Amino acid sequence: MAAIEANNITHRYGSVTAVDDISFSVEEGELFGFIGPDGAGKTTLFRIAATLIIPAGGRMTLLGLNTVSRYRELRNHIGYMPGRFSLYQDLTVEENLNFFATIFGTTIRQNYHLIEPIYKQLEPFKKRQAGRLSGGMKQKLALSCALIHKPEILILDEPTTGVDAVSRTEFWEMLTQLKHEGITIIVSTPYMDEALRCDRIGLIQSGKLLSIDTPDMVRRSYSRKLFAVTHPDKYRLLLALRSMTAGSLQAGTSGTGREAATESHTAAMPGPLAGSAEPFGDSVHLTLMEGAVPDDIIRALERAGLAGAAIKEIIPGVEDVFLELMKNGD
Repeated sequence: MAAIEANNITHRYGSVTAVDDISFSVEEGELFGFIGPDGAGKTTLFRIAATLIIPAGGRMTLLGLNTVSRYRELRNHIGYMPGRFSLYQDLTVEENLNFFATIFGTTIRQNYHLIEPIYKQLEPFKKRQAGRLSGGMKQKLALSCALIHKPEILILDEPTTGVDAVSRTEFWEMLTQLKHEGITIIVSTPYMDEALRCDRIGLIQSGKLLSIDTPDMVRRSYSRKLFAVTHPDKYRLLLALRSMTAGSLQAGTSGTGREAATESHTAAMPGPLAGSAEPFGDSVHLTLMEGAVPDDIIRALERAGLAGAAIKEIIPGVEDVFLELMKNGD
């Protein structure tokens, strides 16, 4: 039996469909990530899983218990950490943790081994009010409170949003330790790099699941070879590469100033060279049209006044696959 089973889950807010006919399953002890931008439907889906929202359609079970009809029983088996810090800010760290232990009929001492790696970092501040903690410490306290009753399933809605890079890394190391304790974890995040830490991921956009697989298999699903192109003037590089795509050539648009200068060479091109061109960090990720080769790109850039550009084939990332799936869905 799967730890979480969702079948055709749908939910709407007025005329807006936040979750659109989503089905998935999560195995016991799995760390499953939902990856997508703000507004993709992650929070609504997680609130349904946490028994806080009744879905407009479909059925979801956790540990074989229906999230609607068995919600009272189910809440003793799940830990939920919402995206927004929701603990009592005027209570101290210690008081918050004692409060949550009490309402679940347990004590800090009874399950201390489960939160020890996290709480050890909080203990020096246990008399400090929760509202006066840093962002990273607030998240660690929230995770401790969600774990104090030893849940079988942990639901984490964007737990690292707004947290510094070091705290993000520490948080994911904690999740890995909890997975080794046998806890099933579903986590949502807008950060694509965090996807690589999950056993499986679901890419979600506009309430729809675009893909579910292991991070490695998601990356391998990219349909074309991918290249990274670099040049000191990244702005002009991006304009030039986008002017080589089929959409740009078909549009036949003309610009002024620097845009016109970078696009003027396209008239002499026999056809589009690039399928897509997207900025990523200090490079532009590029796909080629059938029959085009990297040297064609370099020559076209030189004609556009961008000598010295470099191009190399790269392994697609989750972001690349996400963008491709979004475009294919349009």
